[in-house]
Amino acid sequence: MDSATADRTDSGRPENARDRDGEGRARNARPRDGLGRPLPYGAAGVPRQPEGVARAPEETVAEAQRLLDEGKPFHAHEVFEDAWKSGPEQERELWRGMAQLAVGLTHAARGNVTGGARLLRRGAGAVADWAASESGQERPHGMDLGAIAAWARDLAGEVADGASVDAGARAPRLRG
Repeated sequence: MDSATADRTDSGRPENARDRDGEGRARNARPRDGLGRPLPYGAAGVPRQPEGVARAPEETVAEAQRLLDEGKPFHAHEVFEDAWKSGPEQERELWRGMAQLAVGLTHAARGNVTGGARLLRRGAGAVADWAASESGQERPHGMDLGAIAAWARDLAGEVADGASVDAGARAPRLRG
């Protein structure tokens, strides 16, 4: 075995190498499937959501809905996470709750009963609490938080009872 081969893993990546973005920050570059599960290096995955994108709230909702409808709740979670991190302080708990709902749907679709049900309930509580808070509102950016929380609680109950979940078929309607 020559030295060029000896220091490489079976995946073809240099041993001890870290995935880095264009600015040198550590980023996992492994391809992922529609539910965000890592695939082997070199496998065909679905396009990843760019990280750190500051979108207008209406763009966030539209992009997240598109991804949810396509059965990609993990990727929708990334969109909500960007809003959570870049949005106004008074909306951070709203977007964090929406991200939890998307991750809950991800876990439920992956068959993780406990994690899926727990995150769906936690996200439902977060968006309902935000809507009930002094700064909250029932329909921020056109989203029907009451219907979204009800959807999440219903799905959490089904998941806890062992129902299998097709993420695209069970995607919530964010704008009612």
